[in-house]
Amino acid sequence: MMEVLALLVAIAPLAVAEEADPLASGLWDRARAELFGNAPVVFDERVVLLAPAVAEDNLNVPVVADARALGEVEVMVLFADANPILRIATLELSRAEPFIGLSLKMEQGGPVRAAARTPDGVWHVGGVNVAAAGGGCTAPASVHAAADWAQHLGELWGRAWLEPDGAQRVRLRAYHPMDTGLAFGHPAFFIDQLDVTDDAGALLARLRPGEPVSQHPVITLRLRPEAGTRSVRVRGRDSDSNLLEGSLPLAWRTGAPDGDRRTGSKE
Repeated sequence: MMEVLALLVAIAPLAVAEEADPLASGLWDRARAELFGNAPVVFDERVVLLAPAVAEDNLNVPVVADARALGEVEVMVLFADANPILRIATLELSRAEPFIGLSLKMEQGGPVRAAARTPDGVWHVGGVNVAAAGGGCTAPASVHAAADWAQHLGELWGRAWLEPDGAQRVRLRAYHPMDTGLAFGHPAFFIDQLDVTDDAGALLARLRPGEPVSQHPVITLRLRPEAGTRSVRVRGRDSDSNLLEGSLPLAWRTGAPDGDRRTGSKE
């Protein structure tokens, strides 16, 4: 019995060390409990998050999350520990790679992270610290100063590039204020789902943006549609049930389309 107790004592410090947050955030426990519950979580350098060391604009902090080194991934989540609204976006994968680029609002400096869930149910987490002056989540969207902003609500633009490895890199832009609800006089109003399907209707990726995504979000994805797919379709909605819909031709080895293409407008 004493040998068993000694073994448990020897193992316990190792378990604690493995769970220590490499970014030393006092808010990590809150983030883990809110986003992952009791699911297993590991810090993993194969989940790469690229972001500026210092945010020049707290309303538009560009990040790229890349978990391709993990192999098969089912879901990715982006989050910022110190934001009052923790989750930035969730990406559900079908025929898309675990890769996403976007810009977010930061309320104050701290860790920005990406988590990727593999088929065994384990969440793999990587991230970086970003210094920020603060106030990004509680400032009103600047688009509200434009008298005609509502007339353009839900318009989509996009472009596709063919990568050397055969993936389709797709960049989408939606005209939307993405209000957090934390600025006086502006209730929460944001795109909460974007589905990307092939021209036969098969789902490639489902993105669930959150309130902290920057206004007029620009989203970059890497898709792996079936051979012969000529276009993708984007269909989404916002928190007020406005629809967004459009189509985008894919790029081919003969050359990508020149310039941005307007893919559609609100219904």
